[in-house]
Amino acid sequence: MMGIGYCLMSIHDINALYIAMTFIIVGNGFFKPNISTLLGNVYNSPEYKSQKDAGYNIFYMGINIGAFVCNFFGAALYNIYGWYAAFIAAGVGMFIGIIIFWFGTKHYKHADVIKPKAESDMSLIKIFGLILIPSLIFGLIPLLFPSPLVGSVSTDAFLFGCIPVIFFYARLWVKSPSNEKRPIAAMLAIFAVVIAFWAVFKQNGSTLNTWANNYTDREVPAALLDVTNQLQLAEKITYKKDSVTLIDNQFRPVGKDSLPLEKNDKKLKSLDYPHYFKNQSKDKLPADGEEIYAYNTNLFQSVNPFWVIALTPLVIAFFSFLNRRGKEPSTPTKIAFGLLISALSCFVMVGAVYASNNGLEKSSAWWFISSYAVITIGELFLSPMGLSLVSKLSPPRLTSLMMGGWFLATSIGNKLSGVLSSLWDGYDDKANFFYVNALLLGAAALLMFAMLKWLNQIFEEYK
Repeated sequence: MMGIGYCLMSIHDINALYIAMTFIIVGNGFFKPNISTLLGNVYNSPEYKSQKDAGYNIFYMGINIGAFVCNFFGAALYNIYGWYAAFIAAGVGMFIGIIIFWFGTKHYKHADVIKPKAESDMSLIKIFGLILIPSLIFGLIPLLFPSPLVGSVSTDAFLFGCIPVIFFYARLWVKSPSNEKRPIAAMLAIFAVVIAFWAVFKQNGSTLNTWANNYTDREVPAALLDVTNQLQLAEKITYKKDSVTLIDNQFRPVGKDSLPLEKNDKKLKSLDYPHYFKNQSKDKLPADGEEIYAYNTNLFQSVNPFWVIALTPLVIAFFSFLNRRGKEPSTPTKIAFGLLISALSCFVMVGAVYASNNGLEKSSAWWFISSYAVITIGELFLSPMGLSLVSKLSPPRLTSLMMGGWFLATSIGNKLSGVLSSLWDGYDDKANFFYVNALLLGAAALLMFAMLKWLNQIFEEYK
């Protein structure tokens, strides 16, 4: 379904877009919880159980190999043919994944355990009646409000639509047998806390992409120009001296007396010209009419996957070292430290703001790369560990359902990341924006550390 959806994304039509997104969303819903559960089942045998955390780390690294490579294909295909080719390539990649998965069946077939049908199982009618239809109804409630509560009507609709789903998980905890209540409560508590991580981390496609596009020096060094052009990984930008004055320090279009340009303003046509040079250092500005090559912004989306690939073996080796000495922290403790480390990455971006004089000059790409290095360590402590924790604590009959709960927390965090990103233009001092992110992650880390004693007790009892 995701392969079909990405191929449909190549059609430049609004109706095709909605159909494509539906295929991608539903396909992703089938894929993510089940692939994560299947991997957990592989590590459920006694001989492999102690290696489950490492297994999820390796699984996570495999995902990020694809995430690293895809941006290079996307940039090259976009530069040569256009966006449609990049989307078709994504769809073809999904189909190749199906073939690889099918050929690998012998390695995981034994772990494809489907539990026997039980009285407590929900029928399709109950799923629609208790979750999907109520979510749709709740999602329509914001249309009755005179103004949005959180940013926009769509955000309100999403958050209201989550209420019946959250209620379902709370009801699941209440109705569960006494021997299942404590592990379910622990997982729900962790789900709630990690929303803050995803709200900050998932700004990689919005706020940090804006930073890479507008505030980062992307010019290709002369020594790498030939190979970069051969691989079609850079865009050509022509400098025109009189075109830079129409955009303010926050990259907002301005007209006379610093007012936004009207659509019929004859100067608006100048905005079609790339504004890359708006905050370039004077000593780096080319001559009027001269061309330069700048790396495509989407290549910076490969920085995080690169660090995942590079750091995963080190993280696994570190925890193996501690394990041999009987000092490996519990999975909840790893998640708590993951939140704390992630908060530190925001301070690296504060450094980038000061180094660029609050965006008046372009910052070195190394600030961006260093920030990702720090948050990726936090990610490796948290994200694969969360999957591992759900696999360890979930009652067998609820494993896929609780995996769905983990991804529900991820989705809420993703949506909130969009809310946070929408505040970007409102911060004239960009350092304050990153301080807010650090505060959010720091508060989540403190809450997680406060719950650690309780969580570790449950984890030791049920893992």
